[in-house]
Amino acid sequence: MGRFNTSLGGGFILVGFSDWPRLELILSIFISIFYTLTLLGNTTIIVLSQLAPRLQTPMYFFLCHLSFLDLCYTTSIVPQLLINLHGHNRTISYGGCVAQLFLFLGLASTESVLLVAMAFDRYAAVCRPLHYTTIMHPVLCLSLAIASWVGGFMNSVIQTGLMMTMPLCGRQLNHFFCEMPVLLKLACEDTGGTEAKMFVARVVILVFPVTLILGSYVHIGRAVLKSKSLAGCRKALGTCGSHLVVVSLFYGAGIYTYLQPQGSYSESKGKFVALFYTIITPMLNPLIYTLRNKDVKGVLKKILGGGRDSE
Repeated sequence: MGRFNTSLGGGFILVGFSDWPRLELILSIFISIFYTLTLLGNTTIIVLSQLAPRLQTPMYFFLCHLSFLDLCYTTSIVPQLLINLHGHNRTISYGGCVAQLFLFLGLASTESVLLVAMAFDRYAAVCRPLHYTTIMHPVLCLSLAIASWVGGFMNSVIQTGLMMTMPLCGRQLNHFFCEMPVLLKLACEDTGGTEAKMFVARVVILVFPVTLILGSYVHIGRAVLKSKSLAGCRKALGTCGSHLVVVSLFYGAGIYTYLQPQGSYSESKGKFVALFYTIITPMLNPLIYTLRNKDVKGVLKKILGGGRDSE
């Protein structure tokens, strides 16, 4: 384990948004509302996908995993943030900080890989419609999901392990949770070699997946342009457009936070960007992906009306 002068002092102090005391009450209210909507929206997607036969498809299989990921990594941060905003306790133990860092990196990295699997599913649906059911076999879907989880947490093990070897000086973190760029600011000595290794891991988990996703959508775009069915084009553009919105929100914020030089990272701006991808994006995903979908709306109406979905 690295040499921490915080180990005797009981961990770290999370500054959070104490620099803007008038903003804390407003943030507390809005974050509570957004978190509640995140829990309701993502839980609804998971429950509906399990209850309705018509939603037991590869696309909704991956969406269930996405919803579960959003529930987990939001929950790993928001309760601590709400306590922080109320000013009752702004400290977090060293072990708690490492656990939070590990979980957040693991879950976010898993989502990064899972979005590639979802892009492949859309590619198969649009570009290989006649062979879709053969390509997206349940065994392949399960394998892609397992690979996402394993790959995501392997990345987290590497980056968290490298972080733990670094000697840190100081107890104050100018953030609302234990995030890598802020922890690196506390490094006591030159961390160029360790940061270079972390940067390579970040490129693998962010740039490589987004390149694959964009490549798949180039093929999807070509297939849509060649299609003579207007209804088919609209359906493909609607589904794929939703996926691209999620990809843009997720990878845009991730690349801004993790791929910019450490020296140019702004802790103040970083806090608000982090609010976006830890609070807002998980809340929007159910709305963007499924709750506006006709199939989902139909199943929800049947269940709420006491009927059964038998299609």
